Amino acid sequence: MSKPFLLLQLSDPHLGATWGEGDPHARLAATIERVRGLPDAPDAILMTGDLADHGAEAEYASLCGLVGSLSDAVYPLPGNHDDREALRRHFALPGEPGTPINYTADLGPLRLVALDSTKPGHDGGELDAARLSWLDRELSAAPDRTTILAMHHPPLRTATPAWDRIGLSDSDLASLATVLDRHPQVRLIVGGHLHRTIVSRLSDLTVLAAPAVHETAEPDFTTEELKLNGGPPAFVIHAITDDGELSSHVHTV
Repeated sequence: MSKPFLLLQLSDPHLGATWGEGDPHARLAATIERVRGLPDAPDAILMTGDLADHGAEAEYASLCGLVGSLSDAVYPLPGNHDDREALRRHFALPGEPGTPINYTADLGPLRLVALDSTKPGHDGGELDAARLSWLDRELSAAPDRTTILAMHHPPLRTATPAWDRIGLSDSDLASLATVLDRHPQVRLIVGGHLHRTIVSRLSDLTVLAAPAVHETAEPDFTTEELKLNGGPPAFVIHAITDDGELSSHVHTV
């Protein structure tokens, strides 16, 4: 049996953060070492946003040093704490200054589509008509390729007021679902942002909010207060076989 293609998903390391328990640099370093200890090395790395806490050059330089020691195949996208232009400079990402960072990567049996869901200056996300049109065109270009759609803000509802307040709007969720209903090759939507593993659905598609490297959030279904519980770092390994079968595995550090 051949080894599946392994996509490592890291989310929300928040390098440079001074809130929460533990040093975010040390937490990311421990995560990298945990990945090194796995029986099978990842083939590529997806980072779903909030890579830096302040969008500072030094934070991205530190990130590149840590993650780059694990693989050259690194595919980041911005979160609400990130600076798009700094991210572009450090990872040679496409797009004109001031525009969303959207791109596609062909990775073995997998097509990875990165969609920028950020709204600069806001914790919540947005998917405007231009981004959804880009997504529709990009998915139309390869209708037979097993595809993962990645963004920072996972398109789901959690029933937790604090999390749903900083997510995507109901109208954005509906518009995204309309686009994706036309593209059955999309097998999974992944995001971060919520600092906890959460699985939901958007139309007929599974949505996975990945756990965070820096801090873990605790759900509270009755208040608007974001709560952290100091849990350990965690990450996801997505395994894709040559025939397009896909499974996702959460690991705790």
